[in-house]
Amino acid sequence: MITKPKGCHDIYGENAKKWQYVNSVIDDLCRVYHYQYIRTPIFEASELFHRGMGESTDVVTKETYDFVDRGERNMTLRPEGTAGVVRSYIENKMYGNLPQPVKLYYNGTMYRYERPQSGRDRELTQFGVEAIGSNDPMLDAEVISIPVNLFKILGLKEVKVNINTLGDKESRENYKNALMEYLRPHMEELCEDCQERFQKNPLRILDCKVDAGNKILEDAPKTLDYLNEESKKHFEDVQKYLNLMDIDYTIQPRLVRGLDYYNHTVFEIEAKVEGFGSNNVLAAGGRYNGLVSMLDGPETPAVGFAAGIGRIVSALDLEGIELPLENHLDAFILYVSDTEKEYATTLLQELRIHGFSVDTEYTGRGLKGQFKQADRYQSKFLILLNDEDLKNDSVKIKNNHTKEEELVGIDYILYYLEEHLIDEECSCGEEEHEEDEI
Repeated sequence: MITKPKGCHDIYGENAKKWQYVNSVIDDLCRVYHYQYIRTPIFEASELFHRGMGESTDVVTKETYDFVDRGERNMTLRPEGTAGVVRSYIENKMYGNLPQPVKLYYNGTMYRYERPQSGRDRELTQFGVEAIGSNDPMLDAEVISIPVNLFKILGLKEVKVNINTLGDKESRENYKNALMEYLRPHMEELCEDCQERFQKNPLRILDCKVDAGNKILEDAPKTLDYLNEESKKHFEDVQKYLNLMDIDYTIQPRLVRGLDYYNHTVFEIEAKVEGFGSNNVLAAGGRYNGLVSMLDGPETPAVGFAAGIGRIVSALDLEGIELPLENHLDAFILYVSDTEKEYATTLLQELRIHGFSVDTEYTGRGLKGQFKQADRYQSKFLILLNDEDLKNDSVKIKNNHTKEEELVGIDYILYYLEEHLIDEECSCGEEEHEEDEI
């Protein structure tokens, strides 16, 4: 038997409905924030990710799916979304032909070759936003507010924002030198990866999972102590705008993020999720003012974040949050004879064209089996076809909730369903309200 690749998942049934619901909330939220959807290729030139994410990052050195295509070009399955969006921004000259900032969001699969474990898959789906073309700290705060509001809308509790700043190029360089000076005498006490990072990108040592909790790192210099005035002002303004948005945050001076392109604001957003252990981070991002120019575009500021859809759905499940999923069918059509089946085909087409969710029998069940199937689908109404009724241009429609049945003219079916589906929704809502009061 052929099975799915390790670290990948089939998403179907009730779980698929949860994914669809979360995606619909994301689409609606991005619409009100005025972010436009963008889709970039699943694979791109390897150079894009190696240059954009940084040769020293774990993603590039250990986790990318690289291959040589038939044209002998080095290609990579995208491990994250930002580099591809920035490449598109440059290639399509969005900096010249669109109002700035260009505010985009994506939602698609990413690929990382790492040891599969809870919350870490080889195929993952990420949603993210990129706001390119403005250095305004108000935009940093806006980007942070999107996942905060998303998680609150979905019902997650104790949503928490952790922020820090790496400062501009000058501040980052000053901090890098101070950090190297501090760490140099302690290198033998750090893991092998950190010893290698020391020369390539020492800031990444602070992001090390192996040495997390190491007192050497806890006592390391803080980025905030090496900011120039401009960087201090930017970070202060980010905090000001977060306060104006009534978003709680905590400054975490050792938060650096794992990708090389970040500068100024970096952030992680958590929610209280029983079962996730110590890592409750659901979204993360920051400002990356140098990435556009690094990929051969004009000097352009930018800020963004990414979040894993699978991790969000897992958080909702672990917290027992009930999503308002639509599991009901508007109507199920029952028939026995061939002529009834032929009319069922016509009626299905007409009802679906007019927006009703309807289904019928396809496996040769008798009427008893069809009634059971309609119940499995939680169908609100049953349309019972009968040759004698059809000769008189009518059908029986049964309310599957009240069990009331009416003979309805064929020309009136659409109006009948439209009117009674509204009544059914209202009556169900009233019953739920009565139960709540009790």
